[in-house]
Amino acid sequence: MTGRYCVVIPAVDAADTIGSLIRRIKSHHLGVVVVDDGSRDRTAAVAAGEGALVISHLRNEGKGRALRTGFEHALRARYDGVVTMDSDGQHDPADIPSLISAAEHQHAALVLGNRLANGAAMPAVRRVTNRLMSRIVSLLARQPIPDSQCGFRFIRREVLESVPLRSRFYEIETELLLGASRRKWKIVSVPVRSIYENHPSRIRPVRDALRFVGVLVRSLRPGR
Repeated sequence: MTGRYCVVIPAVDAADTIGSLIRRIKSHHLGVVVVDDGSRDRTAAVAAGEGALVISHLRNEGKGRALRTGFEHALRARYDGVVTMDSDGQHDPADIPSLISAAEHQHAALVLGNRLANGAAMPAVRRVTNRLMSRIVSLLARQPIPDSQCGFRFIRREVLESVPLRSRFYEIETELLLGASRRKWKIVSVPVRSIYENHPSRIRPVRDALRFVGVLVRSLRPGR
């Protein structure tokens, strides 16, 4: 590991999972930044007790806004890059070295986890939806992105400095990819494991599909 990196975790009501997740991340000797997005349980207290730096929103502002808060801190703290993960235990910290290694050895600006490499583990509806959305994003990005909706990813600080982000919800992952590809940043993918048992999705299909379309439309405007 040649850079200084941290893990940014947006979290809502994750007191039951955040502690063990932080302990496993810290075994990789990485800083952990938890953005508590208006939780009503002890998420912030548990995360702080495990040694994470906790930034709290007074109310729930959405995953995208929570990630932007984490990115702003990482830039101020002069990290060379960040790894983003979900707080519910869906992502396996054992895959973090694969993301970072791909970034360092393939000179990639973004490295995405590819859950579809092991698609049999993903619920069928999610698998079909993700493949469709990933094909659309790949077409617009003009490079292959097999799992564009995966939130488990590595992002170099240069990308965060150069791509303006405005999304507040799940569409931030698409906004970041399209903004990076427009600026000619290299994006690669590596297989990762996802654990879906007892981790229901917070995505609302109609609402979040409309937001996804909105990001696509904005990406086509000149100057974006």
